Amino acid sequence: MNKNSHKFYLTGRAGKMECLLDEPEGAPRGIALVAHPHPLYGGTMDNKVAQTLARAFVGLGYATARLNFRGVGESEGVHDEGRGEVDDMEIMLDHMIEQYPGLPYALSGFSFGTFVQAQLQQRLIQQGRPAERLALVGTAAGKWPVPAVPADTILIHGELDDTIPLTHVFDWARPLDIPVTVIPGADHFFHRKLVHIKNLVAQLWRRDI
Repeated sequence: MNKNSHKFYLTGRAGKMECLLDEPEGAPRGIALVAHPHPLYGGTMDNKVAQTLARAFVGLGYATARLNFRGVGESEGVHDEGRGEVDDMEIMLDHMIEQYPGLPYALSGFSFGTFVQAQLQQRLIQQGRPAERLALVGTAAGKWPVPAVPADTILIHGELDDTIPLTHVFDWARPLDIPVTVIPGADHFFHRKLVHIKNLVAQLWRRDI
């Protein structure tokens, strides 16, 4: 953690939630939430792709929060196949909105985390308070029932992903008419390709920064 990072704890429906906040140097211009990959396969908020997404949003001036899903690290509870994880992410969002009132908020995730964030965005749309925009990496299309996302969502995928094949993402994104940015030579975990994720999010995000 850098000097602008600190751990905090919230209480979710399954108990304690271990969270991490990364703050930009100046006053934040927004809030970003980052969701990590599948907890039953080693996913944590310290996953390198999740860390890269957090750095990208901090660089854009967003106060960026992550949490360990249920049963990971100090977070209590057991894996809930995405249902309770969406609830917990919404609790963290509400906390962040209280801490930074009036700011827009973004949702971001990697792999299983994309499934969580896409569901959360659907819930927020139904509540009349949608996130400003989504940035999804390694979207879990075909692996979990990822719902539709807004047309301006940033989708980044690895060409050589054998966990979530690129063709599955194309099949999901095609009827939504959303472009998919493909990183050549990248596997599911983007080994030696993380810098491309950070740069792409920075380039594809809002043009008026």
